[in-house]
Amino acid sequence: MNVSALIAGELPYLRRYARALTGDQTRGDTYAATTLEAILADPSAFDTDLRPKVALFRVFHSIWASSGRSIAPAGDLSEGMEAQAQRRLQALTPNTREAVLLSTMEGLVPEEIAEVMNVDTDEATKFLDVGLSEMATELKGRVMIIEDEPIIAMDIQAIVSDGDHSVVGIARTRTEAVAMADEHRPDLLLCDVQLADGSSGIDAANDILKMMPNIPIVFITAYPERLLTGERPEPAFLITKPFTEEQVRLAVSQSLFFASSEVLA
Repeated sequence: MNVSALIAGELPYLRRYARALTGDQTRGDTYAATTLEAILADPSAFDTDLRPKVALFRVFHSIWASSGRSIAPAGDLSEGMEAQAQRRLQALTPNTREAVLLSTMEGLVPEEIAEVMNVDTDEATKFLDVGLSEMATELKGRVMIIEDEPIIAMDIQAIVSDGDHSVVGIARTRTEAVAMADEHRPDLLLCDVQLADGSSGIDAANDILKMMPNIPIVFITAYPERLLTGERPEPAFLITKPFTEEQVRLAVSQSLFFASSEVLA
């Protein structure tokens, strides 16, 4: 398989990671595009001895690190949610958030995180441990779950509650979700894409966003590539089924951290 094919298979995941890391669809996609341009300019930057995902993310991280991680000085930030998110980002220990995302969202082991971040494995493990600790205590919120499978909904509820967040309710359909959100005004939605009555979790999310334009939303899907198409708009936060406890906890903390959502077409 040629390098282009190897990269194509991993590109949706790079874009997902870049968006979660930057907290912004446009900024994340810009980093992903710059990564591809760097490989086109110098194909040797993509190390074919590494797993394709690790090789691609390694090029991304060389750009991410050299650009200063796209964090504006606090004094240069305008007011609003993006400014608030960037101030929170500045408060975290350098490199820890990247390590946590690489582990829990992208499934990389410490040795692979070390390759991506160009550090040794012990340092990567330290970044991961510190990051998990910091993110666990960063923010707490009121979460609403939109999920039609009772067992999955109960699992998500337990994970969210164990993270010291509160669950305001579980909705199984678009209609239930909109009514519940209107009543409880949650801080965050955890939303399955396909619901029990054949309705769409995306439609439910868009309805709720009309009432609460800035509510963060985490989508849960077995087919992330269907939402990561490269066309605007797309979600910043996705959990892939089957998911782990760490993925859910991280997605909740990340989305509350940035407190913003993209409306889906």
